[in-house]
Amino acid sequence: MVTINPYLNFPGNTEEAFNFYRSIFGGEFAGLTRFKDTQDGSKLNAKEKEMLMHISLPVGKGNTLMATDALESMGHKLNTGNNFSLSVETESKEEADKIFKGLSKGGKITMPQAETFWGSYFGMVNDKFGIQWMVGYTPKQS
Repeated sequence: MVTINPYLNFPGNTEEAFNFYRSIFGGEFAGLTRFKDTQDGSKLNAKEKEMLMHISLPVGKGNTLMATDALESMGHKLNTGNNFSLSVETESKEEADKIFKGLSKGGKITMPQAETFWGSYFGMVNDKFGIQWMVGYTPKQS
């Protein structure tokens, strides 16, 4: 396993929050994708198109703080306790499958593992204790 990092969900103010975090921790954003840049972006209203589908900020040695705007129009409803996930980035697709299968026992798969438009093998699951996990493998670019 390579890393486990926090993934935060915000109700439309992710960009504001991450500019705040960057002012404290320093550094530059490692990734920033707006909903307008996704395959379903054209289906959203003008305000939602500008919201963040994904942002990441490296913090310290090997840690990354990541987040999204959780859009209610896409079926997301934030409550205390579901506003974060633990993101596991693995070293292989096989390791991702093993971890995902283990976390799924007695839990609920919310997004089956599959290849994604952003180039990762990725899935989401709530384990039997109610913890939200994101499990992914991203092949190294050569």
